[in-house]
Amino acid sequence: MFAKVKLLLLVSMLGLSLAVFACDIGEYSADGYENAPIEHAYEHWSEGANSKIPFAFLDVRTPKEYANGHVPGAINIPVQELQQRLAEVPKNKRVYVYCESGRRSGRASEMLMEAGITNIENVPESMGGWRRAGYPIEK
Repeated sequence: MFAKVKLLLLVSMLGLSLAVFACDIGEYSADGYENAPIEHAYEHWSEGANSKIPFAFLDVRTPKEYANGHVPGAINIPVQELQQRLAEVPKNKRVYVYCESGRRSGRASEMLMEAGITNIENVPESMGGWRRAGYPIEK
């Protein structure tokens, strides 16, 4: 009997651990866009042209912030201009949206979803996380 209780407890703990881990990868916001961990965004970026899934990085910071360092190859459309420049956002690619700290990228991701663009992955750690991880930066 005690062995069954221990086994049940172990299985429950394992299930809970897997559930917590699964929520951390590809977690969806209440607004419907996916939140991508910085490592996932970098892995996809590092595949480059060899990626099976076409992608683009969208930097929604100001042009000055962008000029001070950005993800190599990223498109710069400041969040304040996004509504007027929606046509510049790739519709046939997965779009990783980032800013400096994650606040503007979340707002931009909401705007893109509201405009019907559904292939969005918000990168909440954004440029700050990219820098801390030591990933390549273009100026």
